[in-house]
Formats: sequence, C-alpha cells, structure tokens
Amino acid sequence: MNTEDIDKIIADALEEDKKKKHKSRIKSGKGSSDGILIARKILNIVFMIGFVAAIIIYFVYPDNKPLFFCVGFGAMLLKITEFFLRFMF
Repeated sequence: MNTEDIDKIIADALEEDKKKKHKSRIKSGKGSSDGILIARKILNIVFMIGFVAAIIIYFVYPDNKPLFFCVGFGAMLLKITEFFLRFMF
C-alpha cells in the first residue's frame, strides 16, 4: 500500500463517520433527552438562585455561618446532580 491508498482509506472512514453522526442527529430528533434537558435547566436555575442566596446570607448575616454553609452546599449539591445528568444521559 502506498500513501495515496492509505489517505483514501482514511478519507473514506472520516466521511462515513460524518454520515453516521449526521444520521443519528436526525433520528434522535425530540426524544427522552428533552426531559433531561429541562431538568438540567431547572437545576441550573435553582443552583444560581441558591448561590446568590448564599452570598447574600454571607454578607447580611455574618454571624450565621452554618446557614451560609447549608445554603451554599445545597446549591453545590444541585450543581453536582446536574453535572451527573449531563454525562450519564
């Protein structure tokens, strides 16, 4: 085999891979992943609200650190949940 044959084989394989990816996008359309996307968006919004609330609690009630940590860690737990949803489904 010379380099031209190898280049042709690689080009054909890449073209076939692109076609497979394009077909899978078309087939998937709207499916079960829509529910996961909605859940991820909701989790992100609640995370942002919780994080802002934790920052406000930190500055408004400087003596109440346990409340700050509870709200902050709760927000982080939501973000970690969203992270796992992103990569599991």
